[in-house]
Amino acid sequence: MPDLASLETLHAVVGTGSLNAAATQLGVTQQAVSARIRAMETQLGVTLLTRTPRGSVPTQSGRLVAEWADRLLTLAGEFDAGLAALRLERRDQLRLAASLTVAEHLLPRWLVSFGAQHDHAPKVSFTATNSDHVYDLVRAGDVELGFVEGSRVPTGLRSRSVARDELVLVVPPGHPWTRLRRPVAAADLARTPLVTREEGSGTREFFERALTRALGPGRETAPPVLELSTTASVRAAVIAGAGPAVLSDLSVADDLGHRLAHIDIADLDLARPLRAVWLSGAQPGAGAARDFLAHISRS
Repeated sequence: MPDLASLETLHAVVGTGSLNAAATQLGVTQQAVSARIRAMETQLGVTLLTRTPRGSVPTQSGRLVAEWADRLLTLAGEFDAGLAALRLERRDQLRLAASLTVAEHLLPRWLVSFGAQHDHAPKVSFTATNSDHVYDLVRAGDVELGFVEGSRVPTGLRSRSVARDELVLVVPPGHPWTRLRRPVAAADLARTPLVTREEGSGTREFFERALTRALGPGRETAPPVLELSTTASVRAAVIAGAGPAVLSDLSVADDLGHRLAHIDIADLDLARPLRAVWLSGAQPGAGAARDFLAHISRS
């Protein structure tokens, strides 16, 4: 099948009636027009034009091919316009999902700085949820970009570290651990009922994995005293005296020193990456998601 440039050339010659006028319309040389027509005739095995002193006249086959070319060129124009609209749509909207730590403490700042650096910032929608649900939303294509805690990324998703935080053990002032002169042992922490997030929380999973690394697999841990669905509710429960909790340092920074006390833990490394995740590809597809990821990676 001839390429679109060749079909456009034939269409122009038939429409203008001459090779020279077609060349002017297309912005190419007359020699280029002649070469394209000859190549089409060779490829198709039919004569498309008859050269006369008054110009180039299409043969019956040439007129038929030109009519088909007109339809194809119209469809190609619609196709190109549709792609342009899709690209514009990808630039005009940004769908995000983030675990609560990122959603509450980092994403607002990132979005404000991103908008300040772009004259036409996209319309942003985002879902704050736990890490497992973020993965589900990304895999389903419901969001272009997700943000989670920890290093574990399911098969089929790509990721990049964009920030770091650290989990800290917090208790209310007056808790017996505030009077200790040494860090709390990991084994003692494992035996203590804690206020925790729900199953599927990246914070909870990261902490449980850290305990397993420190104490070995098969070590029993106390069941939670409370399981809550938001970081804010966990923090409020600790302040109310429900029990200790292990939370991101980002989420308790404003409470330390008055409403909450930070207790050191022995033998646990609780620093963790915060990661952007997306569906396949070395980076997100062209559009607002790729621009946003590039922005926060530079921040």
